[in-house]
Amino acid sequence: MNRLEKALMHALFVHLHHNTDKAVNFRLFKQLNDCVDSIWPGSLLVGPDANDDAAVFRMPNGKLIVAKMESHCSPAVPRPYDAAATGAGGAMRDVVAMGGRPMFLLDFIGTRPLEEKVIVGPCGFKGECTCGNCQIMTSGERVSLMVKGISDMCKAMGVFVVGGGFSASFSDIVPAVVVSVIGPLVADKPLTKPAKNAGDRLIIIGETGNDGNDTLYRAGLVDELRPAIALFAEERVTMEASLAAIRTGKIKACSDLGAAGIGAAVSESTRFGGLGAKVNLSAVPTKARLTPEEIVICETQARMLFQVAPQDVDEVLAAARSQGAQAAVIGEITDGTEAVFEYEGEVVARIPHTPPPDLF
Repeated sequence: MNRLEKALMHALFVHLHHNTDKAVNFRLFKQLNDCVDSIWPGSLLVGPDANDDAAVFRMPNGKLIVAKMESHCSPAVPRPYDAAATGAGGAMRDVVAMGGRPMFLLDFIGTRPLEEKVIVGPCGFKGECTCGNCQIMTSGERVSLMVKGISDMCKAMGVFVVGGGFSASFSDIVPAVVVSVIGPLVADKPLTKPAKNAGDRLIIIGETGNDGNDTLYRAGLVDELRPAIALFAEERVTMEASLAAIRTGKIKACSDLGAAGIGAAVSESTRFGGLGAKVNLSAVPTKARLTPEEIVICETQARMLFQVAPQDVDEVLAAARSQGAQAAVIGEITDGTEAVFEYEGEVVARIPHTPPPDLF
């Protein structure tokens, strides 16, 4: 197992971000929702047990709504502004990934008492700056940065802030930054993450950079957490391009690219769909010359991944590019049992559907 495979498989099979079911009993919620369905029959189309990007439910007036909650707590220690903005942007992309358009946002911020001093920067987790690159500020000043990050993302995406919550009674180094995003479904029916058919092509929207090393940090392969940088104009372009692609009616499966990047989006889709994938990393649009590792797992924002039938590729690409977005075919779904990532003709990672015994 090479370094890239170790990092990605740790993210997919160990870290709780991708394995919430190890800490939360989703069967309990499934039982609850089945009970409530007797009151509102057929109202919940996609719930938490589906393990998809967001929930989809039907209002009494018949309209379908998409909803997502996301936290970006740890990234707020070194980069509170970017963490809050990318938390909001990531939740918005999850809504888009189901075929919806984000419209309303609620947030919750929890922090230490406002007058207490906090360290913002790489040494924030240590409680003492040894690098000389951190800032010392009050908890209240950090809150202002987080609020501005959320506000700026909502402004860029045309999303209302309709409410939320706040607490200054936290004692931990890590603040709470949680957002919920709600919007109407604009597709004919909800899109879902699992791969559907061997032979379908993988299309990426947006450019990949080398920011966001959370996957490596969580796997213990780097010492410093460098969260993804917030992108505002790019997020709006990617949203409009994605919705244009969705309006073609030719999208079979969709994922947003957040934690663990392309690697997670492809690997989870194929695992949930019982299929495989072959990805050509050399075809991924990048902002600079990147290593294969960076292309697979960096968490650059403003990116989406679609699966479409071969005959529909040109139509979907044209729709996405009509909104000014970068879009490219980067691979295809196979009838295998693993996601295979190649770079310049060489295999750089193989990610199976089940973790190898030596991973734990």
